[in-house]
Amino acid sequence: MKLTAYGAARNVTGSKHLLEVAGKRVLLDCGLFQGRRKESERRNRQLPFDPASIDLVLLSHAHIDHSGSLPTLVKHGFRGSIYTTHATVDLCEILLKDTAYIQSHDLEYLNKRRKKRGEVPLEPIYTADDVEATLPRFVGVDYDTPIRVAPNLHVTYRDAGHILGSSILEIDARESGRRTRIVFTGDLGRADMPILRDPHQVTAADILITESTYGGRTHDSVLDVEESLASFVSAVARRKGKIIIPSFAVGRTQRIIYELHKLMRDGLVREMPIFIDSPLAISATEIFRRHPECFDDEMNALLRRDDDPLGFSRVRYVRKADESKKLNRMSGPMIIVSASGMCEAGRILHHLKNNIASRRNGVLMVGYQAHHTLGRRISEGEKRVKIFGKLYPVRARVRVFNEFSAHADSEELLAFAEGIRRPPRATIVVHGNEEQSLAFGRRLTERGFPRVTVPLDGETIRL
Repeated sequence: MKLTAYGAARNVTGSKHLLEVAGKRVLLDCGLFQGRRKESERRNRQLPFDPASIDLVLLSHAHIDHSGSLPTLVKHGFRGSIYTTHATVDLCEILLKDTAYIQSHDLEYLNKRRKKRGEVPLEPIYTADDVEATLPRFVGVDYDTPIRVAPNLHVTYRDAGHILGSSILEIDARESGRRTRIVFTGDLGRADMPILRDPHQVTAADILITESTYGGRTHDSVLDVEESLASFVSAVARRKGKIIIPSFAVGRTQRIIYELHKLMRDGLVREMPIFIDSPLAISATEIFRRHPECFDDEMNALLRRDDDPLGFSRVRYVRKADESKKLNRMSGPMIIVSASGMCEAGRILHHLKNNIASRRNGVLMVGYQAHHTLGRRISEGEKRVKIFGKLYPVRARVRVFNEFSAHADSEELLAFAEGIRRPPRATIVVHGNEEQSLAFGRRLTERGFPRVTVPLDGETIRL
């Protein structure tokens, strides 16, 4: 029994963990690597293992850094099943199709430049046809229901509370007459957050594979978010400015709609138009409405009262590109929520280009920003940033809201690990930048967890 970390090892992207157990090669997640363009291109185009050798995939959730390489896996020979929750199946359909479209669209522009230089055009990593070939391999499962995925291998999906459909995987394997329970957190969410249920507390694990995105940090209190958000929005509104919010289409967009709806409903900020400029986010919000099994009691109570908890009466959805361009000619105050969350692609780049240089406007960062992304550079206060190859001064007021994080922080991750009745005989710390993973690994060791490992990329650990 062994585990090889082929992604999200001392970094937070490209999650791929190959578990060899009970005679099977099981891939835990299969995500796209996101970061420097040349490195991303290299890592995403060629997988570090033979896809045809993988027997099955256990997918924790739909975010592209966990699911985005599934079409590549199928394209190059994978013929097994992809097990995940019903909500994740629905989200993956729109996310993977969108990713294929973005790849093709971006290459059209790049290949025009390559052609002028006499260079060979590039092919997309995968196409819409590859996505269509992948979708039939998904098998939707219910929460809290053990399923047999192979002889001597059962899996139970538990709610991770991270995004809609996200899961903690309890993998029960039998080898040589001995049963081993392997727990993979995926991305662990936070308790007492709106919309989704709290993360399930696992109580038994022989081996724990845990994320560590915020393994060395503690989030600000979620109780302060309403006052801080109202103050920021009101300050920009008084200047008749625009508030630009780069946001992930799944999870973060719905959360920010929910919070803004409450502020306007309760009179804490003035009424103003909210534009969701992301066809993907619009589709994702529609999927949210189809999966109340993922909602917490408060959200379901609001739905029963028809209190419009996702703010549909206030939100204006923008699907077409020409409608998106019109927003740049409109006067504020207004709020524009657009993808991508790390400002690496999509319509958000145009909104930043047109608004970041004005002191009247505001940029609200509500999601994790990986190293070497435009979102990270804006969040860290760089005075000038490059957008579409041109430098722009950052004069807009920038506010980073870590309170919106859907990842557990160091204390919450530790509480989850210590909620296991007996410390696992081995703990593998993944999905965190090196300093965060090492910090969390040290905390676990200090609290008496034996055999804590923070693997390097490509490192194999015998279990």
